[in-house]
Amino acid sequence: MARPNGFAYEAHPDGTVHITHQGRSAPPSCGGDRAARFLTEVTTADPQLVMARWTGDYRRGNERTAQAHPRNRG
Repeated sequence: MARPNGFAYEAHPDGTVHITHQGRSAPPSCGGDRAARFLTEVTTADPQLVMARWTGDYRRGNERTAQAHPRNRG
């Protein structure tokens, strides 16, 4: 599985967190309790994988299987 990279985050003093991917804003921005959960998770696990999962920008591992499905054949 390819490891995602290019993600970064900024924690602001007002309690919000903004995630970027290759310099572009990657929604969602979060604040409050959600930001606290994100910051806890990003410090305890692989930060790139955590940010990819929180933004929804990650592969699920079923792409190869989906290519063989009759609906997806050229």
